[in-house]
Amino acid sequence: MSEALARDPRRVERLFDHYAIAHRHPVNKAIHWICVPLIMWSVVAALWAWTPVAAVTLVVLALGFYVVLSLPLAIGMMGVTAMMLAPLPWIAPRPLLIAALVVFVGAWIGQFVGHHVEGRRPAFLEDVTYFLVGPAWLLADLYRRLGVRY
Repeated sequence: MSEALARDPRRVERLFDHYAIAHRHPVNKAIHWICVPLIMWSVVAALWAWTPVAAVTLVVLALGFYVVLSLPLAIGMMGVTAMMLAPLPWIAPRPLLIAALVVFVGAWIGQFVGHHVEGRRPAFLEDVTYFLVGPAWLLADLYRRLGVRY
């Protein structure tokens, strides 16, 4: 992680504020609540089907990003990813990969429908960091609703 990111505790709020600009329409937000976790699961599952080491490596790197942004968010994301990883060892690689690919394509179609309704381009087209910001943005919204500080 960059030193600039580590020195800036408001970075997470700025990232969330920028992400929120393209996610204001209620239909788009609802679609994101479904599709962002599905995309996250599908990426982890596809990597697991290829080699579990790749999936775990990706998760560890992503968690490192979240730790730098916010420890409470990192803890929540650790729980989310643990739930996503838990069933994967019990599924044969080939069916897992097929399921992951189908979910990935379907969820991205949903995302682009949501952004069409929104009338704005997805944030990740500006900066790939937003692939990691999206799941944390949803978790932060849940935290706010529950009164949890992040």
